[in-house]
Amino acid sequence: MGPGWAGALGLVLGLLLLLGVLGGAASEPHSLRYFYTAVSDPSPGVPQFVGVGYVDGEVFVRYDSETQRMKPRADWIAANTDQQYWDTETETLQSSEQIYRLNLETLWGRYNQSRGSHTLQLMYGCDLLEDGSTRGFHQHGYEGRDFIALDKDMLTYTAADAAAQITKRKWEKDETFLEGRKFYLENTCIEWLRKYMSYGKDVLERRERPKVRVSGMEANKILTLSCRAHGFYPRPISISWLKDGVVQEQETQRGSTVPNSDGTYHIWATIDVLPGDRDKYQCRVEHASLPQPGLFSWEPQSYLIPILVGVAVAVVAVIAALAGFAVWKSKQGKKGKGYNVAPGSDGGSNSSNAGSNPSV
Repeated sequence: MGPGWAGALGLVLGLLLLLGVLGGAASEPHSLRYFYTAVSDPSPGVPQFVGVGYVDGEVFVRYDSETQRMKPRADWIAANTDQQYWDTETETLQSSEQIYRLNLETLWGRYNQSRGSHTLQLMYGCDLLEDGSTRGFHQHGYEGRDFIALDKDMLTYTAADAAAQITKRKWEKDETFLEGRKFYLENTCIEWLRKYMSYGKDVLERRERPKVRVSGMEANKILTLSCRAHGFYPRPISISWLKDGVVQEQETQRGSTVPNSDGTYHIWATIDVLPGDRDKYQCRVEHASLPQPGLFSWEPQSYLIPILVGVAVAVVAVIAALAGFAVWKSKQGKKGKGYNVAPGSDGGSNSSNAGSNPSV
């Protein structure tokens, strides 16, 4: 995997974070996203061209240059579409693949680069906000850096450098092209987003509450408090540390929102504090499944209680053993005194021991 591919991944992750796909506030709009990536020097496991679609951060379709087909990645999309849908989507991606291969060659020359390993990306999509308004974006990246982005309201492009200026001038000359892109982002994209939301409603709109655990570890007179939330859905979540009710943004370290094997997610946030101040800190978690933000504090477990419980159990065991021993001794004493045979009974003679008597 070359440096261009690593930079491309960085650009994708950065945009995902910016647009709320990898997390963010607990209340997020519905979103439809597509990401195309073309590489000039593919390697094992890295196709020359890949296109992936997301609804609310969940992968639902994927195309790559090795399979040459758009394929479902979620049961709900496969169950609600016919072969014509997949044929049409496949044709669109096959065409895009050819265009992006040519675009890569064009950019080599424009940047005076050798063939080597280079990466070109497209990231586009739309959001349906809770108030019913919409927004859309369409942005290209090259070598893991911004290249050109559409301002759909102004019908202009923002170019990142001189090489991108050439593309800007070319694309802005075609008003029909610009209007078509604007129409897609504001209408077609939103229409399909609504369809996909209806198709996958049971999955996409389910709510699973986060399970939160707060722990602490002290070393070198510094207490590291850790807050972990896991098993939640949907993906967007906000997790932060508060000191006396005030968010400690700069002091907090966070991990990315990471998927679990069961389709839920987990995330963590830590903060370093003075041991004497631990009671001043709380972890706040906001998520769509919670009616209001949850506040969680670290409560160190006391080792005294387990010890007392253990002692109590041991004492009870000793008492039980002594009582059992006393009962046994009592029975043994009774056996030593013998017993009288009831009238009319055979004083112990039976078929198993006929002709012999027990010794006394």
